[in-house]
Amino acid sequence: MIIAMLALVFTFAEENAELNQGHWVNDEVHVNVSPRKLKPGHVVPDNFSWSNINGTNLLTTMRNQHVPQYCGSCWAHAATHVVSDRIKIHRNAAWPDINLSPQVLLSCDKQHRGCSGGWPLLAFKYMNESGITDETCSPYLARGYRNGVDCSDEIICKTCGSNKKCGPVKEYNKYFVYDYGFVSGEKDMMEEISAWGPIACSVSVTPKLINYTGGILHDETGRKSFDHEVEITGFGEENGVKYWEIRNSWGTNWGEDGFFKLERGVNSLAIETNCSWASPSDTWSEGKEYVHRISDATLAKYKSESMYKFIKNQLLGNRDEFQACRTKNTTFEKGEKIVTPRSHDILRAEDLPKNLDWRNMNGTNYLSWNKNQHIPQYCGACWAEATTSCIADRINIANGKGKLTVALSVQSILNCRGGGSCNGGNPGGVYDFIHEHGVPDNTCMNYEANDHKEQKCDPFFVCRDCTGPPPAANQTGFDHCWTIDQPKKYFISEYGYAFGVNQMKAELFSRGPISCGMHVTDKFEAYTGGIYSEKSLLPFPNHEIAIVGWGTTDEGEEYWIGRNSWGTYWGEGGFFRISMHSHNLGITETCTWGVPVTDPTKQAFYQQTAF
Repeated sequence: MIIAMLALVFTFAEENAELNQGHWVNDEVHVNVSPRKLKPGHVVPDNFSWSNINGTNLLTTMRNQHVPQYCGSCWAHAATHVVSDRIKIHRNAAWPDINLSPQVLLSCDKQHRGCSGGWPLLAFKYMNESGITDETCSPYLARGYRNGVDCSDEIICKTCGSNKKCGPVKEYNKYFVYDYGFVSGEKDMMEEISAWGPIACSVSVTPKLINYTGGILHDETGRKSFDHEVEITGFGEENGVKYWEIRNSWGTNWGEDGFFKLERGVNSLAIETNCSWASPSDTWSEGKEYVHRISDATLAKYKSESMYKFIKNQLLGNRDEFQACRTKNTTFEKGEKIVTPRSHDILRAEDLPKNLDWRNMNGTNYLSWNKNQHIPQYCGACWAEATTSCIADRINIANGKGKLTVALSVQSILNCRGGGSCNGGNPGGVYDFIHEHGVPDNTCMNYEANDHKEQKCDPFFVCRDCTGPPPAANQTGFDHCWTIDQPKKYFISEYGYAFGVNQMKAELFSRGPISCGMHVTDKFEAYTGGIYSEKSLLPFPNHEIAIVGWGTTDEGEEYWIGRNSWGTYWGEGGFFRISMHSHNLGITETCTWGVPVTDPTKQAFYQQTAF
């Protein structure tokens, strides 16, 4: 079977706006693959989905390959989704989700054609040989080495400062696969998926698939030409019809929240012909991390002495930056909106636990994905990053562990000035904005770290989709994009303040993470781990973070668990711990919270009445 698959001749066709092509194979590249692994004693069930294993979702967050402009990167998304999801499966959904970067493949894996097509199997080969970073090192730009974003140390893992200069990060983690191979045919595919995890498969795109909105898709064309790559995450049967459960990379406004069902067992759209799998190496467990280090000689290429110091010490800015990050006091334009009793009015401090951590609440991680506000270019958007992370976390908490994690679009808020800009803002303005206008998820508008100052919340810059061909390096490609009318948005029903330790604890315990202001110093910027403490006589909030829990040491010292927005290479995987009661840079002085609308009926009402 392997020899037969290698002998197949695939041809690349120019991108067709109707078919959204993105599959391409370079026949001259030799691929060494492993034989498919059998799992002794494994019994294939009749219905199976990695999105719900005993009530737990084991899939990572959704994406859209077509924003901010079109890119035929289905192959990179399918490949990174498969490995990211298999890592999550290996770790049983423990914090944190590791979201691998498709951008690294688009820029650096030159076995492919970047935004003009590729093949997951060769992407697995790249991950085996070179490794890959996560999204907080290299965000998705929807461009590849053939149209403007070539491979570099910065593309693999980058950070930027308020002086607008960017450079590679000194140290960061890489992730690898140790083997990979082919699988085809209904029986073998079902066994591979249910035993080991999702697989990537080639499909033939038809107008019926493009316009799919729900149900089990039955193909009547018989088309078998490969031009798209997807991830199969499960299978089942409804009303006597067998189907594959498939994750696409066209955003949550397409299909069934980004997924579709395709008739199984008849090789519909050639789905059962050309699939591949990969096994991730454990480079995430403590003591097994693969830490990549950039040499001083490489860093020295970046001319600015201040920038060199900034990169070498992994500082993510300077004090001027943070004065520009959170430039306004946390105030709600129309005051607090309180609908239900405040948490601290119904919970006593002495009744709360000694430890609480939403990263591990009775074995479940409820946090949304990690982010980096400083790339692809510097943007002082902490005020939007912290607040949207908290709301997304609370949506995940309300939805339960069996639902896909939500990632809200910071870029849509930036484009609409929903509280500020890349020059700083007001966290309270985000809550006001999301209550009245709502915010879509990240598949509507990828984070670009850009204000788009001239747009003034045009719907095109809130949620859009695009089609091919990929734009040239000097073109936006917007002439092949369109506005998504009435995209799904998320709202909050109420919001308010939390002052001091007891109020913060009550709100955290009752409803989830909260956003808080703090006074960032040079010393805090250089934090690498442990319980942080620094005395400040007059702490002035110049940065916004999220608080996701608290803990108590064996000696009885209490501390907060904070989430930052500076990437996973900072601090403790992007998080930090800080003294609770004193010497905490004013972190307990002004915190805010919001309650997301998750009831479908109420959500529909907000969606209809938003303006």
